[in-house]
Amino acid sequence: MVRWWSGTGWSDVATPAGPGVSVQTSPVLAPPARPGTFVVPPPAPTGTGSRTPWLVGISLLVLVAVVGAALFLGRSDSETAVADPTATSGQLPPAGPTFAPGTIRIIDEVSGVSYPFLGDGWYEWALWDQEETTETAGQYFTTQELTPDGNTFISQCSSGPLADGYGWAGPSTLQSTLATVADSVRDNYYPGPNERTVLRDEARTVDGHAAHLYEFQLAWDVPGYDASGERAALLLIDVGRPAPALVYMSIPNTHAELYGAIDRVLDAVDVL
Repeated sequence: MVRWWSGTGWSDVATPAGPGVSVQTSPVLAPPARPGTFVVPPPAPTGTGSRTPWLVGISLLVLVAVVGAALFLGRSDSETAVADPTATSGQLPPAGPTFAPGTIRIIDEVSGVSYPFLGDGWYEWALWDQEETTETAGQYFTTQELTPDGNTFISQCSSGPLADGYGWAGPSTLQSTLATVADSVRDNYYPGPNERTVLRDEARTVDGHAAHLYEFQLAWDVPGYDASGERAALLLIDVGRPAPALVYMSIPNTHAELYGAIDRVLDAVDVL
């Protein structure tokens, strides 16, 4: 769990540290040792004729021999016990395809855009095609394995060519088309009822191409969901093809420390 520094104070709420976040412990802020904590004293100096080193050495040899024999016998009973995944105490990351080592950008040839790979913990898109795009590429990670409606809740950064039926008729319709897409996303992927707060609704230029950005915050109070809200951003770009490219980012408030990744991606989108 992490807290975030605003420049004047720490956040009141602690949140889980998501992918790409490095958590460090400060020795200055570390709590003092509790009373009764055992501290191993330094070994006392011994004389040249003391038998203590010999006794300790012999004891260690006997201990090693006993432990080695126990391990050898234990392996004959169960070779797989050591590799039992249920024995791990921490939660393992969700399985999924990963990008090739050295990947720093995601290249979506189908929609005609590229954008940053967000790093360890993000998996290559291998889920469903979005309703709003004809094909889907990108990255994601799972934030809740099972929701009350039987689905998986994710954080995502995806892209694809816009599907038909959203009013696209050229660059002059970027804003109106994106408003329709935003309503579709809200209906398809989020629990309801929910409230929407628009953060940005603005024209943009992406790598010399006309585009429009629509960013919003959703809030809900639905039992069974780990998150009570999400921040999402939709970027529609006229890439000079029959269908514009849609870039869609969403991060639930359980991982609010990753909100900054939205601007990181939006500011670095390129048209192929």
